Amino acid sequence: MNHENKVLACVDQSRFADFVADYAAWAAIRLQAPLEFLHILDRHPEIASSADHSGAIGVDAQENLLTRLSAQDEQRTRAAREKGRLFLNGLRERALSSGAPSADVRQRHGELETTLVEQEPGVRLFVLGRRGESAGSTQRDLGRNVERVVRALHKPVLAVTQGFREPRRVMIAFDGGTVTRRGVELVAGSPLFRGLPIHLLMSGRETADAPKQMEWARKTLEAAGFEAPTLLVPGDAETVIAENIQRLDIDILIMGAYAHSPLRSLLFGSKTSDLLRSATIPTLLLR
Repeated sequence: MNHENKVLACVDQSRFADFVADYAAWAAIRLQAPLEFLHILDRHPEIASSADHSGAIGVDAQENLLTRLSAQDEQRTRAAREKGRLFLNGLRERALSSGAPSADVRQRHGELETTLVEQEPGVRLFVLGRRGESAGSTQRDLGRNVERVVRALHKPVLAVTQGFREPRRVMIAFDGGTVTRRGVELVAGSPLFRGLPIHLLMSGRETADAPKQMEWARKTLEAAGFEAPTLLVPGDAETVIAENIQRLDIDILIMGAYAHSPLRSLLFGSKTSDLLRSATIPTLLLR
C-alpha cells in the first residue's frame, strides 16, 4: 500500500471507534487516499492483582516469582494484541464496506502523541474521536488527548463526535488570521468538501477590515467552484457559532485551534476547547 498522504484514523477500544471509522472512510473516499487505522497499546498498563507478593522471601522464591510475573505479563500482552487485531479488522471491514478505496491496520506500543508525530510526514489528514476510552469512563466532554495531539501536529485533525451523518453543509469559523486564511486556501484546493456549500462565519469583536477579509475568503472559495455564503455577526464567538451551526444545520465546522500557549490555556482557559464543547459536531482543526 502507498502510505503517502494517507488518512490516519486513531482509534481506541471505545464506542466512539465506529464513528471515527465512518468519518475516516468518508474522508478517504472523498480524497481518494489510502486509509490506515492506528491503535496504540499502552506499554505500562495498570493491572490490579489480588495476589499478595509482600513479605520476606528467599532467593529461589524471588526468582520463581519474577519468572511467573514475566510469563503473566507476556500472556497479557499477547491477549491485548489479539484483542486489538480483532478490533482493528472489524473497523477495516466497516470502512471497506462503506466504499473506502483501501484500508490498512497497525498496532503500536507507545504513547499516542509521540507516535502520531512520527507518522505525520506521510499523513494528509488525522481523524480521532473527540472523546475516547478514558472520557467514556469519566464522562468528560473532551478526551484528554485532543488538545495535546492537536498542539503536537501540523496537519489538519478531524475531531469527530458521536454518530455519523454524511456531511452536506460546512462552516468555516473565519477570523481573518493566518491560520484560517490558510484554511480557506486548503478547502479551495482540496476535494474533501468539493460540491458542498461552505458557509463563512466571522464573529467576535467587529473590526474595520472584517468586510474586506470576508470578501477575500468568499472570492477565493467561489473561484474554486464553491458556493460560499458569508455571515458577519458581532458578538461572543462561542455563542454565535453554536447558534448558526444549529440554524444552518451545519455538519462540519472548520476552525483554527489552540493559538495560545498551553500555559495561557491553563491559566485563562482555551477558546478552542470552549468552541469544541459548544459546537457538538465534527470539527476540522487547523494549526
